[in-house]
Amino acid sequence: MTITRFAPLLFAGLFAVVAGPTLAADQTLSINTALTTSDPLYKGLESFRDAVAQRSNGTIEVKLFPNSQLGPDEDVLEQARAGAPVAVVVDGGRLAVFQKEFGVLGAPYLASGYDGIRKVVTSPLFEEWVGKLRDASGHQVLSFNWWQGERELWTNKPVATPADLAGVRMRTPGAPVWMETIKAMGATPTPMPFAEVYSALQQNVIDAVEAQLPAGQGAKLPEVTKNLTKTGHINLITGLVTSAAWFDSLTPEQQTILREEALKAGDVASYGTRDSLAAIEADLKAQGMTVAEIDVTPFREATAGVYDTLGYGDLRDQLQAIAAGQ
Repeated sequence: MTITRFAPLLFAGLFAVVAGPTLAADQTLSINTALTTSDPLYKGLESFRDAVAQRSNGTIEVKLFPNSQLGPDEDVLEQARAGAPVAVVVDGGRLAVFQKEFGVLGAPYLASGYDGIRKVVTSPLFEEWVGKLRDASGHQVLSFNWWQGERELWTNKPVATPADLAGVRMRTPGAPVWMETIKAMGATPTPMPFAEVYSALQQNVIDAVEAQLPAGQGAKLPEVTKNLTKTGHINLITGLVTSAAWFDSLTPEQQTILREEALKAGDVASYGTRDSLAAIEADLKAQGMTVAEIDVTPFREATAGVYDTLGYGDLRDQLQAIAAGQ
């Protein structure tokens, strides 16, 4: 038999290889976070990296980029929209521009601590939001149970009531829910990347910042602020968000690995954060900061209208019931 007689068979076989179902090749996912390597949440990312490598038999490699090495969160979200194999640890406020419901997760005094908000972000209702976000922006949530603590006020003057924040330029993320919350608390919201906060305080570009304890310690805020006021105004829950197009290029098994391990690692990060708070507060005091426990009722009352302003009034009641286990 000649080569010519084999040609149709060879072509058919080649076509089957090209046109048939294919498995995802080895993949690399680059994860960006504004946090430092000392942050408890970063330990969760390391746990995620190692678990994914082991469970996927090395077919998925996770690389971590702390200190916003890949750029501001918004830039990485745009890269993910374009299909790049990147992910970012991001709050719901920044996702609200694509799917409105996510913004309520950053609204003031929605829940306290981790356990209640975890019920919200693992609920069937939240999974509906995950699907809507995919359709709206091309982002895939791997998990949203990355709790970073409650946001407090870092200032250079004592603060006890909203009136004390009049005229204070306070850094906050640029999402509407954050901006409205800080404005309602009495300060002037000033958006900028978190990586720029230290120098901005040094140069008097801003007067204050609101941040959770691990992030403030990691950013060395005790060197540029004197007072920590425990308002707990935002219970910061964040998610690990990647490209839906990239996620869809993976095998179903790889997709399952990423989502399951992200949820497990989120718990590692969140409970690690919870367990670190007392020691961080003691360290801040040792560095000379004044830590004030105050009656937050005036701040709670001042920010109550933020929900209705942004159209979250009905959703607030629903989510608070889920958080309470009702």
